[in-house]
Amino acid sequence: MGFSGFRVFREGLRGNRGWARQWRDPEPKPAYDIVIVGGGGHGLASAYYLARNHGLGNIAVLEKGYLGGGNVGRNTTIVRANYFLPGNSEFYSHSLKLWEGLERELNYNVMHSQRGIINLFHSDGQRDAFARRGNAMINQGDDAVLLDREGVRAHVPYLDFEQTRFPIHGGLLHPRGGTARHDAVAWGFARRADRRGVDLIQNCEVTGIDIVGGRVTGVQTTRGAIRAGKVGVVVAGRSGQVAAMAGLRLPVESHVLQAFVTEGLKPVINQVVTYGMGHFYISQSDKGGLVFGGDLDFHASYAARGNLPAAEHVMEAGMTLMPMIGKARVLRSWGGIVDMTPDGSPIIDKAPVEGLFLNCGWNYGGFKAVPASGWAMAHLMATGQPHATAERFRLDRFTTGHLLDEEGTGSQHNLH
Repeated sequence: MGFSGFRVFREGLRGNRGWARQWRDPEPKPAYDIVIVGGGGHGLASAYYLARNHGLGNIAVLEKGYLGGGNVGRNTTIVRANYFLPGNSEFYSHSLKLWEGLERELNYNVMHSQRGIINLFHSDGQRDAFARRGNAMINQGDDAVLLDREGVRAHVPYLDFEQTRFPIHGGLLHPRGGTARHDAVAWGFARRADRRGVDLIQNCEVTGIDIVGGRVTGVQTTRGAIRAGKVGVVVAGRSGQVAAMAGLRLPVESHVLQAFVTEGLKPVINQVVTYGMGHFYISQSDKGGLVFGGDLDFHASYAARGNLPAAEHVMEAGMTLMPMIGKARVLRSWGGIVDMTPDGSPIIDKAPVEGLFLNCGWNYGGFKAVPASGWAMAHLMATGQPHATAERFRLDRFTTGHLLDEEGTGSQHNLH
């Protein structure tokens, strides 16, 4: 089914009774050439690009719940390409370019809004670091503008510029950054993958990975055994658990990252604003709600609900940065389970088991990486070689010590 402005208008007049099912709900077949474990943004994008870029068929995506019910629907929707280190910089630059054509590619409104991102800085040292980062972004072909205090004030005059602990000295503006509708991204990839023949199998939890002679032969699920020549593990915060089914211990820890949204308000925040010293970030959705978040819960957990100390920290940081939001009522909060690597950068690589592929360790960067992650994972599974933009996301870097430590905080999971 194609979408158009005329079709949306017509269905609105007809009470939206003419829309058909957006994707099939097939029974799992006994065997597939490729099985993707995980029906979130990364898994669905991987399946779509396997079919679209490489012409492969007989592919299944297995999701233990419903499509888009995991981390892809549990984030703060930010899309950006403001990375510094080689390896990360070109990957996220590639991802942003894919985002910019994604709605036309998928024929689906993912509500990608390039409203701009302002990263605040509060000292001379931070200013110099942001100047270096901005130069790296420009050298990569992306955009960056270093703002002084008055430059920031022209964009976001409602901030508390004279706060006692961290007065605002300026910021780094990334004009092409912004937000997108998280669940729409999952739905868009799902319907296009389905149209290319990919079986999207919901309520199908993987309970085991079959290995014979060092090679993967299939998976065990709650809906029966499924044979497969290749298996991709793309399960975000559950990466360690699923990899353990193949006898692997991954260098990841799972932590909860909370997000919050307020009641709908009149438009007031035009950009995404990040406040690194308070570890707080905020934007405003199209429905008017202020969407914001902060730091991790500093203990490993699979409980996708978060805890009160982290919520208190986020509220304190928000009030410090912009006291004007103090009377806004918080409607709800949620937690996503993020798989943290020791260096804060992801893994897209072959596993030590032949025919098994890993896509994990996205830390804070999972949502904005969805298109490029799927593109690189599909390339790896189809050709056996890493895509040029993901060459440094190797699993063995944790053995060799060639880490991609973007923040320079050392090899400790919860600091990234």
